[in-house]
Amino acid sequence: MSSKTSQHPSLSFENSFFETGTRFIIGIDEVGRGSIAGPVAVGVALIDSKRDIQSWPEKLRDSKLISEKTREEIYPQVASWVSGWAVGMATVEEIETKGIVESLSLAGYRALEQLVRDPALREAIAQEGVMMILDGSHNWLGSKSLGMPVTVKTKADRDCVSVACASVLAKVTRDRLMLEIHEQHPRFGLDSNKGYASEAHISALREHGPSPVHRLSWLTKILAR
Repeated sequence: MSSKTSQHPSLSFENSFFETGTRFIIGIDEVGRGSIAGPVAVGVALIDSKRDIQSWPEKLRDSKLISEKTREEIYPQVASWVSGWAVGMATVEEIETKGIVESLSLAGYRALEQLVRDPALREAIAQEGVMMILDGSHNWLGSKSLGMPVTVKTKADRDCVSVACASVLAKVTRDRLMLEIHEQHPRFGLDSNKGYASEAHISALREHGPSPVHRLSWLTKILAR
């Protein structure tokens, strides 16, 4: 089990709900919100208090705090430790037409739909209770929570095991997709920057112009310089 320092997640927040009789926790985190290319992804990770949940993967952290190599290393460990997980995405086209907040909500809805598609799990959640922990200070999931309660917590991806799991699962899934997109659009270095505005990425944009995977409305200031 991870030691509980400021950089290490724990189950302290999750336990505050388990202690009231809630059986399930769903950690939720987004990846790619600030990217200028590619989709936005939302990961959801289910923890069941009736399972042994005291020994999560030792290297588990918020995905931003660990290297790509470590994320890939612990990805299968995290996927097998949680009781269920899914990653939903919203496309560049949806981000451009609906805006980023609505796209996050849509991606989260898609992830939750995948997660609870088993009727037996839906029934258990209805009977024994669930709390969803969403990283951040704003409930961007909104009405697309499938009727399940949501609590928001800043730095939940750093502090909460369930959300750190969602963070790693979403990050690895999206990064792997960005590697595939890189093969189609190799000029922009998406294999290394994963769609974020690195210096090399911006330079390539100015030289070649945007591709179909770029969020055009996000590039106005960059391309105007």
